[in-house]
Amino acid sequence: MTTSNATTRVSWWQDPRRRWLALAIGSFALVGLGCGVYWAAVARYRQSTDDAYVNGNVVEVTPQISGTVVAIGADDTQFVKAGQPLVRLDPADEQVALDEAESTLAKTVREVRNLFATSAQLQAAVAVRQSDLATDAQDFKRRERLGDSGAISGEELQHARDRVRSAEAALVSARQQLVANRARVDGTTVEDHPDVRNAAAAVRSAYLNYSRTVLPAPVSGFVAHRNVQLGQRVAPGAALMAVVPLDQVWVDANFKEPQLANMRVGQPVRLTADLYGRGVVYHGTVVGFGAGTGAAFALLPAQNATGNWIKIVQRVPVRVALDTQELAAHPLQIGLSMKAEVAIKDRSGARLPRVAQTAPAYSTDVFHSVNALADARVHTIIEANTVNPERASHRMLARESADKGQQSEQSLRVDMAHPVVDAVLRLR
Repeated sequence: MTTSNATTRVSWWQDPRRRWLALAIGSFALVGLGCGVYWAAVARYRQSTDDAYVNGNVVEVTPQISGTVVAIGADDTQFVKAGQPLVRLDPADEQVALDEAESTLAKTVREVRNLFATSAQLQAAVAVRQSDLATDAQDFKRRERLGDSGAISGEELQHARDRVRSAEAALVSARQQLVANRARVDGTTVEDHPDVRNAAAAVRSAYLNYSRTVLPAPVSGFVAHRNVQLGQRVAPGAALMAVVPLDQVWVDANFKEPQLANMRVGQPVRLTADLYGRGVVYHGTVVGFGAGTGAAFALLPAQNATGNWIKIVQRVPVRVALDTQELAAHPLQIGLSMKAEVAIKDRSGARLPRVAQTAPAYSTDVFHSVNALADARVHTIIEANTVNPERASHRMLARESADKGQQSEQSLRVDMAHPVVDAVLRLR
């Protein structure tokens, strides 16, 4: 009996069909066990999508004044530095307006100086009138004593009285003129006088318009969408070209609704680009979630209240910041396809944290450099028309030499950080 059972088992295992069936079942069981272990340890803490694309800032270069294009400093695909002149407009009209504003400021400074000088003159006139009144009053008193004794006629006494009254009126008039003139200059200096400040503001405005004939690159990046041509008449706000800073790009990964429940800001992200393949891996971080789905902000949003409604799983953009060193080693361009995988094991924190940002997200200082030059020019004009005329020309030359030296030193120190300033100076 025992020999028969052993023979049966051997024959069952030697059956090829049964042996392969047992191996297949065992293999599937091992694979299922492995998949279960992988899902329990790794897969359930991962959310991935291939609906992800590179995005970034597209900084438009637009004129602030109208003018005719006379030079174009860069073309599509070229790299430019922040402050590099990209477009030049004809500065002739702005040059005329600047010269007119400067001459008006110089004239105003001299007129205000005349007001201060007039105050001193009127003060002296008041002193003269006071002296005349004292003299006429003394003469009248002497004649009044003589008139009681009959030594002088009544007519002469009346004339003396009239001279006193006339001197009093002249003194009152001189004082009123002094008060009226002082009301125009009291509490101010030549530089702080309202008329001078108004004329100085006109010079600054004209100088700013003149400097705006040179359009600098707001940021460093690559030129794209050049729409401007030589000789074209451009208006304020017209998009002439764009500068794309490719060192500031990010990824917008569009995840489905069920994938978002356990996502949090700060979770790590692994990304690969179709451009480089799986061999290049980017390590990013979730920095924020879109305020709505893509369909909600579409140009023609879906009308879900209609009768022919069909349920569609929506997607929400998730912004992923990239590592700057990895981005520098393997640059990306806007619009490239990416694959993103978010590790959602750490689920601490709010899903939509309300943290207000106090510092500006982006900024540029290429437009601030001309303000100091405008102020320096205003002070130079005021000083040249305030000091003694014999020294005005010498101080003007010394100031211009100092300005040129300072501008040269600044241009060397910034190392072409603001070449638009040099462009403006060359136009002068």
